[in-house]
Amino acid sequence: MGGRQTVSASPGVAGPLRAAVASQRIADHLRERILAGELAPGARIKQDDIAEELHTSRLPVREALRILHSLGLVTLRANQGAWVTSMDPRECELSYKMRERLEPLLLAESAPHLTEADIDELMALQEEIESTDDVERFLVLDRRLHWTTYRHHRAEELATVVARLWDTTQHYRRAFSRLAAGQRQWIIRAEHRLLIEALRGHDYRSAEHILELHIRRTRMELSRHPEVFGPGRR
Repeated sequence: MGGRQTVSASPGVAGPLRAAVASQRIADHLRERILAGELAPGARIKQDDIAEELHTSRLPVREALRILHSLGLVTLRANQGAWVTSMDPRECELSYKMRERLEPLLLAESAPHLTEADIDELMALQEEIESTDDVERFLVLDRRLHWTTYRHHRAEELATVVARLWDTTQHYRRAFSRLAAGQRQWIIRAEHRLLIEALRGHDYRSAEHILELHIRRTRMELSRHPEVFGPGRR
């Protein structure tokens, strides 16, 4: 993140609401840093450092960390502090198994409502994906592509769970994307195109199956590379 930032709410907002808005803004700022890989799993988050960086008090920082804890992105330990949540291989595998089952369901809720304009947008995103070798750019575009397929759902609770799983596995998806560079990249691209074509043809059952296999393949690849989970975890 470039430069120092000040996080505060509008002066016209009443006290408690102003504090809640400030805490949410800090939580959003830290979430972006975690998802961008600037704060890696297991990294210590010091309240004083964040408060100084954002020119705020410790109170909204403390509340922001509680928000991130509720989202699974931060681990809080009584009288010890806060760390970016890390997963061991088993926890990551379970998260991916949940995604394998839940995301096809979310897709099923959305797919019948996708328009031709949505399909065109998916193809444009896929073309952008195929034109970049940058992992960070790929992660942004890949997330945008999949959530475009989910955009017409009417299942907020399901979408909330799926979004949490995306966030908490982001670091490991980044590791997989680096592993997939080169010879494996064509598989990701082919799966995306198969998914899009199934949606274009209104073959929703096939689309769900393709998505399930797409997620499962990532899980299985990660299981072959325990080194991405690091030497330890908080």
